[in-house]
Amino acid sequence: MCGIVGYIGHRDAYPVVLKGLQRLEYRGYDSAGIALYDGKELKLCKTKGKVADLKEKLENTITTNGNVAIGHTRWATHGVPNDVNSHPHYSNSGDIVIIHNGIIENYDALKKELKTRGYTFKSDTDTEVLVNLIEDVIINEGVKLGKAVQIALNQTVGAYAIAVYNKTKPDEIVVARLGSPLAIGVGEDEFFIASDASPFIEYTNNAIYLEDGEMAVVRRGKEVKVRKIKDDTLVDPYVQELQLNLEQIEKGGYDHFMLKEIHEQPTAIKDTYRGRMLPDEGLIRMAGVDDNLERIANAKRILIVACGTSWHAGLVAEYIFEELARIPVEVEYASEFRYRNPIISEKDVIIAISQSGETADTMAAIKLAKEKGAFAFGVCNVVGSSISRETHAGAYTHAGPEIGVASTKAFTTQITVLTLMALKLAKHNGTISNTDFMTYLQEMERIPAKIEKALEGDEHIKMIADIYKDARNCLYLGRGFNFPVALEGALKLKEISYIHAEGYPAAEMKHGPIALIDEEMPVVVIATKKGHYEKVVSNIQEIKSRSGKIIAIVTEGDEEVRDLADHVIEVPETLEPLTPLLTTIPLQLLSYHIAVLLGKNVDQPRNLAKSVTVE
Repeated sequence: MCGIVGYIGHRDAYPVVLKGLQRLEYRGYDSAGIALYDGKELKLCKTKGKVADLKEKLENTITTNGNVAIGHTRWATHGVPNDVNSHPHYSNSGDIVIIHNGIIENYDALKKELKTRGYTFKSDTDTEVLVNLIEDVIINEGVKLGKAVQIALNQTVGAYAIAVYNKTKPDEIVVARLGSPLAIGVGEDEFFIASDASPFIEYTNNAIYLEDGEMAVVRRGKEVKVRKIKDDTLVDPYVQELQLNLEQIEKGGYDHFMLKEIHEQPTAIKDTYRGRMLPDEGLIRMAGVDDNLERIANAKRILIVACGTSWHAGLVAEYIFEELARIPVEVEYASEFRYRNPIISEKDVIIAISQSGETADTMAAIKLAKEKGAFAFGVCNVVGSSISRETHAGAYTHAGPEIGVASTKAFTTQITVLTLMALKLAKHNGTISNTDFMTYLQEMERIPAKIEKALEGDEHIKMIADIYKDARNCLYLGRGFNFPVALEGALKLKEISYIHAEGYPAAEMKHGPIALIDEEMPVVVIATKKGHYEKVVSNIQEIKSRSGKIIAIVTEGDEEVRDLADHVIEVPETLEPLTPLLTTIPLQLLSYHIAVLLGKNVDQPRNLAKSVTVE
């Protein structure tokens, strides 16, 4: 989950790498560091804290000259976040330096062996073990850096994206990946290395994305050579033209990326259904579904695997698929799926959902399902990501870069893709009438404007946030399609404000959580005038009779709940299966404003990272 950046070329490397680290800080921000070669010496500076702390320390301690550098921003796995455990890590000789995203699972055994050979270790990290293993291979086998990296990696177990530099070979950086993303930006007589393309987008639109199990030697003035780590086979690298632009990864006048991304949802949803949903023609075109329509439509069941917010999107999809397409659906935590010996058949379809397309648990679930003969379909946001390559087919969301660690537009665009998919299957299977199908398409087209209207309640929601910002606990309740939205609302509050919050089906309140309700307990209830409205009103009355504070998300014009609730937030009316696209908006804003009022770091909440590339 760490971010790695490297540069070799004709520019001053330091500003390139520093800016790149700032853009990758969403991937981890426990500590940061840079190693810089100035033509004579290999200089290193690292520190606990954020990239801003690194900048201050580095510019006060070492010179920043040089055309080669590698940098790292860390989410700690092995060893507490401190200066010593921060990356980069030197080998014992001081000649070799490494940055690493991932986990070396057999590091302890390797470390014990290296100690018997006289190696010493300053940190608690698995990464320092790897760099010394590489040095040991160079010394004992007399090979160059690239070959040494390959031999060392074939002795390791785990996941990684690494960049390795040896000052005795000053014109090259060796990189490799297994389970963690790595991109090489290809410029004019220069190369960039990064966990994603954002650090080098203003310098080049050309990138090579390494596949799992590949390594590359990046040499100044020469073409990139890519090889298979396992058997040394040469690979012809594919240079991809990037569609990303600089404006997409800047805040654009908003105080935080999260707020910007909340407000981008109308556009993101339009971009996601544009070209796929054709209301005038009564069609949905999705290449990944169209090319495999019979396989998916005739599935014995659909298994959805995901983690975190994507899991909540999967829960919404379960309701939508079963309601519209009448196909049985099960939703699984990807992190548990592979470890419980699941029953999977060749008639199953696996839908894997991940914003980054790199989620390690979800990748492992896909591989297991494929081994059992299931058809794997991916839903992710990042073109060229691991999940998009591992699955048989898929559909990209078109949310654009999501920098805020707490997902917002990823959630609603995932629901959009899955709804289109469910509608297409329903039409094919004859489980929806032509009239209803057209009604759904027309209403989907109206959703972006309705989200715009929901966003107009921002100041009202901020006022409510100010009242409840000091709450210690919060309960979120919803039914049917909006039960997963209650879970997602609670997760958002936990993630960025650190207030304990739980989501429940509203009817389950009386089976335990009602014991928590008193005058200090705010309860957020999703009570749109669809589905089980009367039942939810009864739940609200139960809360009110126990002095709970009620914040209700209601359909515009609702008077019944207004008379019962302490606070009401209105959203426009829509078809019941589409309500999650609207009801989630005020919950995102509520969490955002509470966190801001509490002085929390909204975009970089503690202990979290955006792309979870380790189990």
